[in-house]
Amino acid sequence: MKKITATIITLNEAENIRDCIASVLPVCDEIIVVDSGSEDETVAIAESMGARVFHQSYLGDGPQKDFGVQFARNDWILSIDADERLEDDAVRAIDGLELENTDADAFAFRRRNYVGRHWIRAAGFYPDEVVRLYNRQKCRYLSKKKHSRVEARKIKHLSAHIQHLTYRDYAHWIERINQLSSRDAWAMYEDGRCVRPLTPFFRSIWAMFRKLILKGGIFQGKDGFTVAITTAFHVYFKYLKFLELQEKQHEINSQEESD
Repeated sequence: MKKITATIITLNEAENIRDCIASVLPVCDEIIVVDSGSEDETVAIAESMGARVFHQSYLGDGPQKDFGVQFARNDWILSIDADERLEDDAVRAIDGLELENTDADAFAFRRRNYVGRHWIRAAGFYPDEVVRLYNRQKCRYLSKKKHSRVEARKIKHLSAHIQHLTYRDYAHWIERINQLSSRDAWAMYEDGRCVRPLTPFFRSIWAMFRKLILKGGIFQGKDGFTVAITTAFHVYFKYLKFLELQEKQHEINSQEESD
């Protein structure tokens, strides 16, 4: 077993956390879970599997994923989401690494994204390379509050896989778009950004063009169009919700000025 600390952020992940932890146990000698207020059995399950659980209100994607690193005993960190699992080839790849001698700062994996049992490969959903194993002395997650990533100079790309149970079914995909668009709107608002009324329209059109044309979704059948349409839908409502937050704040400011 390697001297690697797995870090996992959670919120109501009782149905996922057990399998997630089980997948990293063969290569990690420490598991850290950062929970942001789960109301289900997430924390109890994680602790029963030997994880150290720390409680932290959600700080945004990058800061939340970086939060648990300060408690790690090891310099090598494996960051994995609760709805992800290391596949067997990833376990073998990590097991074969000589981390004490490598000149790499971080390692990237190929991620397979699923809707139920259906593997979505279209419009950039595969190989979807993600940096997840990194040396905290040399790199860390960007402080971005949405869609953060590990910033590293020397990244080695492994032909090994992380399985991502992205959505239970297509209905869940729509539910998650609603949840994630709200979270992303909040993150942009917290970052002090400002958008114009037509931004949702132009951004969503660009998102669909990128997925259909630049990522080749137009040639990839149902999956290609599904990815393009849902991406545009997500982007449109993310910016629409952001405008709503802006308008509410403007009303508050106007009220305070009139008082």
